[in-house]
Amino acid sequence: MKKRISLLAATGLVAVGLAATPAHAADPVFTLTSPAEIGLHPHPGQDGRPQTTTVDFRVENETGSVFDRQSTYTIDLGALKGVADVKLNQDQAGDCSLAATTVTCKDWAIWTHGSGVVSLDLAAAKGSKTGAVVDLTMTGAAEGATFKPTTTKVKVGGPDLVMEKAALKAKLTPGQSQPLPIVFGNTGTDSVDGVALELQTTHGMGLVEEYDNCAYSEDDSAGQPWNVGWGTTVCTFDNVVKPGEVYEIADALTLKAAPHAFIEGLLYGVHQDGDQPKSTLKFSTPRTGKKLGLKARSAKAAPNAADLDPWNNQHEFDFAVKNTADLVSSASSAKGKAGETVKVELGFRNDGPAWVAYLRSGEEVAMADIVIPAGAKVTKAPEICRATTADGGYREEHLGAPRYFCPTTHVIGEKQKFGFPFELKIEKVVVDATGSVSVGAWSPEGATPPNWDPKHANNKAAFVINGKGVTPTPAPTAASPTPTAPTSPTATPGTSTTPNPSPSASTGNGKTPSGGLAETGSTTGPVLIAGAMLVAAGGAVFLVFRRRATGRA
Repeated sequence: MKKRISLLAATGLVAVGLAATPAHAADPVFTLTSPAEIGLHPHPGQDGRPQTTTVDFRVENETGSVFDRQSTYTIDLGALKGVADVKLNQDQAGDCSLAATTVTCKDWAIWTHGSGVVSLDLAAAKGSKTGAVVDLTMTGAAEGATFKPTTTKVKVGGPDLVMEKAALKAKLTPGQSQPLPIVFGNTGTDSVDGVALELQTTHGMGLVEEYDNCAYSEDDSAGQPWNVGWGTTVCTFDNVVKPGEVYEIADALTLKAAPHAFIEGLLYGVHQDGDQPKSTLKFSTPRTGKKLGLKARSAKAAPNAADLDPWNNQHEFDFAVKNTADLVSSASSAKGKAGETVKVELGFRNDGPAWVAYLRSGEEVAMADIVIPAGAKVTKAPEICRATTADGGYREEHLGAPRYFCPTTHVIGEKQKFGFPFELKIEKVVVDATGSVSVGAWSPEGATPPNWDPKHANNKAAFVINGKGVTPTPAPTAASPTPTAPTSPTATPGTSTTPNPSPSASTGNGKTPSGGLAETGSTTGPVLIAGAMLVAAGGAVFLVFRRRATGRA
């Protein structure tokens, strides 16, 4: 079994050497980084074969410019003798060589913001003793530069928190509740002093209860919750979890599907307190007078270090809530004389009751298919709209097209409106010149009503210029749609998948849940909750449920 510990660096466990040779005033100073500490499974591993841990070493360049001279990096392996066996990672692409006691790497430039130097696969050596600790140090050298070294502590043994998969019902109805069982244990060799339970749910799924030792993410930004999609809850416990012990929550945690629930997801994980992925979210803590507790299922005694296998700390679950979302095109009209330019906003709204979010795949939920009335020429169109020929074919020029396909974001809120502003020059007055605005899923032929939309008759509306006795009608409010790269949206509710989470949004009641423990072979990684952050960052993590590849990164 193989895991990569570079994630620990991403969560703040980066060791940066403080000792460095004084630099010439003009010399740049580069910082080498690596995990502060890693744990190795004692030899020979759970399945009789050595279990490797991949350690990434990097060089950071914050000087603002590329350093274009050759650099040499050296890692002294002498201290590892009898403690750990070392190999170059098979994905290693750098110019590196491995000798008996040294790893040497050369690079011809140091790019801005830095780059990887080398990845090493470490496994506990035969005859190594549990609890043995040694230092693994990398130094750097280059003409005209100074490097701050980095040291990673390598320990044989350590804690290994494992989250059990929760038995959950995948197919729900709006308003339906179910208990969320949380069970986890420590299968490692060291104790864990305090744990953090991290739970994430999507906008349509929330926790019923609130506890004082749990913090709940908040988002009061414009567009909330449609701009985010996920909500996070972090509950901390001061329990010491010894090797072999299994704990479960002692109080109720209940998941409830909101009235707008549809395609929903849950991520749940346990971390050593302080090692959970760092978050920039804003959290609030309630004052309920109630505290979520833990109770032991079994107990053992024994001897704190890095988690041996972060990949089994968490799981995911997908829900399919029986619901519909009614997309309604907005009729529009405009008046003008020949030679005049008119402004219109063309679009549609969601009358709910459900929101629709493709948080995993990143695919747009729907698009507006706009047909321009005769006698008018488009002189200004949103960049996100694709100009087409009259039959929906490819067209290179953006302006002057007879038809436009305008996508939404990956999320359509339960009462959201989308508007796309156009400007048209009336080249010839045609009485009752009629085009159309249709809404639906993308297809080569145009917008096609999705199967979750119950009323297909209102998916198309007229767009009229110079209609008889017609005055311009107000257009729908814009929702600043931004397109996202589509990905194949397929998945099975009730399955565990690797996260892409995203991170932060209110869910149901604005809070978040989760659950699970016995090692069941899940390969979801510690990016579980950290992965959710990429939703907020990229705004394109969708929840069309499809199983992702479960290979470890």
